[in-house]
Amino acid sequence: MAAPQSDPSLSSPSSPSSPSPLKTIAVVGLGTMGTGITEVLARAGREVIGIDVSEAQAARSLAALEASTARAVARGKLTEQERAGLLARVRTGTDLSAAADAGLVIEVVPESYDIKHQVLRELDGIVGPETILATGTNALSVTRLAADSARPERVLGLHFFNPAPAMKLIEVVSSVLTAPSAVAAVTDLAIELGKEPVAVGDRPGFVADGLLFGYLNQAAAMYEAKYASREDIDAAMRLGCGLPMGPLALLDLIGIDTARTVLDAMYAESRDRLHAPAPILKQLSEAGLTGRKSGRGFYTYEAPGSATVVRDALTPLDGAAPAPGRTVRSVGVAGSGTMASGIAEVFAKAGYEVVLAARSEEKAQAAKARIGKSLDRSVGKGRMSAEAAARTLDLITPAGSYDAFADVDLAVEAVAEDLEVKRQLFATLDKVCKPGAVLATTTSSLPVVACARATSRPQDVIGMHFFNPAPAMKLVEVVRTVLTAEDVHATVREVCGRVGKHAVDCGDRAGFIVNALLFPYLNNAIKMVEEHYASLDDIDAAMKLGGGYPMGPFELLDVVGLDVSLAIEKVLHREFRDPGLAPAPLLEHLVAAGCLGRKTGRGFREYARR
Repeated sequence: MAAPQSDPSLSSPSSPSSPSPLKTIAVVGLGTMGTGITEVLARAGREVIGIDVSEAQAARSLAALEASTARAVARGKLTEQERAGLLARVRTGTDLSAAADAGLVIEVVPESYDIKHQVLRELDGIVGPETILATGTNALSVTRLAADSARPERVLGLHFFNPAPAMKLIEVVSSVLTAPSAVAAVTDLAIELGKEPVAVGDRPGFVADGLLFGYLNQAAAMYEAKYASREDIDAAMRLGCGLPMGPLALLDLIGIDTARTVLDAMYAESRDRLHAPAPILKQLSEAGLTGRKSGRGFYTYEAPGSATVVRDALTPLDGAAPAPGRTVRSVGVAGSGTMASGIAEVFAKAGYEVVLAARSEEKAQAAKARIGKSLDRSVGKGRMSAEAAARTLDLITPAGSYDAFADVDLAVEAVAEDLEVKRQLFATLDKVCKPGAVLATTTSSLPVVACARATSRPQDVIGMHFFNPAPAMKLVEVVRTVLTAEDVHATVREVCGRVGKHAVDCGDRAGFIVNALLFPYLNNAIKMVEEHYASLDDIDAAMKLGGGYPMGPFELLDVVGLDVSLAIEKVLHREFRDPGLAPAPLLEHLVAAGCLGRKTGRGFREYARR
């Protein structure tokens, strides 16, 4: 089997006599990203010249490439012959002059202007006049790097995502100096590599990291403020938003020092407080606790470089007995909309007797009928038997008055997201519910304590924020006020477990965990479009392909509803009084025009009327 060579002299490989400009590509910097890019290029048939200042690092890069391709053979993704050809197309060394014949040079050296300037200046004297120089930076100004080059028109950004072989997104970054022909050449290359290129302008973070790192920073600040535990913050974003990783685990993977560098660059540009690095990022970085690579960051790992989290002083105790809760046998659900019927279905499936009360008997019956249709769909999909569905539906008693809650042990309201409406309802529940009953609100943005103060028993009031659709979504945010009794909190945690939901604890402030982290991210995406920085489609593609999001921000906004999104943005802005949280004017204009998303047929995009 042919093997790649590791020799500073870089003996010439066999290659076509007249290679096209981007058939031979040099990669400068053979860390994790450089090694991944090398593999991507070699897999696509390119001759790759890998260069690193460290001979030992070049050797490690080759070993990693050999191991990665061996795994690909074992999984049937490559044949031995293809692997041999791939490895034969790779040469490594330590001399930058080996890049002389490359049509494209991609530098992925450390995120430092000084280091990158030095590499680009040296390349000016080595490569030909038509060679494209690409920087892999995700935090530094491409324009500033290009301006220092002898031929700035051929310098651009080519931002791969880690791990490069698996991640489909490449951000192609143009400065005001970049020649369109250079952009076209690398865009064509990205497509030939099987990637999806997104064209963006030059600003720190570009699209994907520009949106991602603001969100990660807010999560770090939330943890630093002791608002929620690291485990609950991460679980909330995984289960509430469908993300592959929680933000604190992702910071550990990226590297806390790297995140701080990116945020520093973003803040220098934007002066937006949302980008000002949370102090904990500086503290962890300066202590050498940079995440997985050091063995400790927000979490503690088995060893430096390991992905295995181990117990530390902050890890919750397994099976720790909470305070004893109250007995819950029957549940009242107030409301007749989608959320109310979904919550009633969840409780009935778990065997609870449910009273589903609405403002009229007719509305309550319609809500029960909706649950019946949902159960029928579950039967049709083989998720439950017809007998189990019938038993579940029999556990639900519709009622046209909240007086029917007289004997329930837990009352959960899911009425309109209007504080006055909720306060009036809680005043009613206070009168009709028996002493000791737990009273819960499903609000996603309003103060739970305001509902509690509408009763004579604020210690019995708590937030239970279910996510829509309630039967499918596993998360419940359990929101304690400063007045909530310990046994009420314990009761709700126990009930969440019985209905198969994952409970996360948080305090009573706007947005709780999920919305407080999600909606500023969505708002920032809208601002990118307002500033004509990138298109809706490119932003959605960048976040799905580069961030692992199940939906792009504009897809999600149209699903949630622009009016709902605007209301949550206003609550967050009012609570935290941060100018960066002010709703984007474009969002306000669309809502004023009645363009509310899928439910009206038009939001950020247009939809076929049903």
